[in-house]
Amino acid sequence: MNTQIYYTALNTFDPDSKTGFSWVDFMAYSDLTHLTELVSLDGNLNRLAFMPDLDSVEDWDYIITDQGMVMFYFNDLDYVLDKVKQLQHFNLSAIVKQPNKNKADLATHFDFVGYDLIDVTGDTSALTNAGGFDATFLASDLNNYGLITDYSQAKTIQTRLPLDNPNQEHTTCHLYEVWRHKIIGRKTNLIT
Repeated sequence: MNTQIYYTALNTFDPDSKTGFSWVDFMAYSDLTHLTELVSLDGNLNRLAFMPDLDSVEDWDYIITDQGMVMFYFNDLDYVLDKVKQLQHFNLSAIVKQPNKNKADLATHFDFVGYDLIDVTGDTSALTNAGGFDATFLASDLNNYGLITDYSQAKTIQTRLPLDNPNQEHTTCHLYEVWRHKIIGRKTNLIT
């Protein structure tokens, strides 16, 4: 079976994020003080770096939807690259929805950063933007990007969330394998 790879470009969220809901605000809210940056698919914290033209028939050829909901993931890397060609810093991500234990073969151009759990009814990460689910996982289970590094652990958390936290929002989630481009959009490639 072929793995379906989606692409997106999300704004960075790190200690340099000082406006709106700032990094300092996030640290106080989340208590995830070990994070060096957040590389999540959460649409509130790592917002889309560009806005597709939702009135354009052509753009809809690339937009991924799930049960009629726009996901702001795209089926074509070149489409995303064209949309961000004027931007300097962003996270260019390749993602796999509901992956298996064998990671996608993306290591040539992308770094694996972890697994995210996104609420099936939207774009909220259960790992970093749902208030915490200590009965299922702890802050220390997350890597320095706010993701789970180990597939088996991510699957266990995905399964346990609704069982351990009945009647709570953001517990029924899709699992995503998240990769970030090694060069394009990265702040770490600045020459100083």
